[in-house]
Amino acid sequence: MRYRDEHKELLVKERAIEMIVREGLDGFSMQKLAKEAGVSPATLYIYYKDKEDLLIQLGYEEATRLTTTILKNFDPNMKFEEGMRVQWRNRADYWLENPVRASFLEQLRHSPLRTRVFEALDTEFVASMGRFLHNAIDNKEIKPLTKEAFWSVAYAPLYNLIRFHTEGISLAGEPFQFSEEIMWQTFALVMKALKA
Repeated sequence: MRYRDEHKELLVKERAIEMIVREGLDGFSMQKLAKEAGVSPATLYIYYKDKEDLLIQLGYEEATRLTTTILKNFDPNMKFEEGMRVQWRNRADYWLENPVRASFLEQLRHSPLRTRVFEALDTEFVASMGRFLHNAIDNKEIKPLTKEAFWSVAYAPLYNLIRFHTEGISLAGEPFQFSEEIMWQTFALVMKALKA
């Protein structure tokens, strides 16, 4: 009987995420992963039933890490602007500090495994975000709107700034680097839009 080696398991996880980001889900295989991680293919099957199991487990772990980061210092009962400020800070920190992991999650979000990875997300996260939005509407801090409209206005501008930063180029083809100044300038505009 072969036993789990935590060091090898961590190495396999890191190499899998790097490979998926570099080669895409279609270019990823257990054989390639074993070679990249310097382990035998049989070793992978100590940790995972198959490729799909590996992807779902990695996706769930990373999605959990993301939601934990987003909820750091956040309370759904916060005043709207204060809560949004915490949300922007946490989301920016996660994406800027974990660009490879964030890219991995984006690939899973656009794959057939999306539902299996993200449906199991912490219900506390979903409930917190919902309560925060409803509290803001009930307290008349923002006008009533759907969750989808809210998300599109509230967070998409931040994610676009991060995407420009990751790509290193703006829509105009000019060099772009994320900064606190640009983030909070954009945040101020988002607050005006949501409160209008």
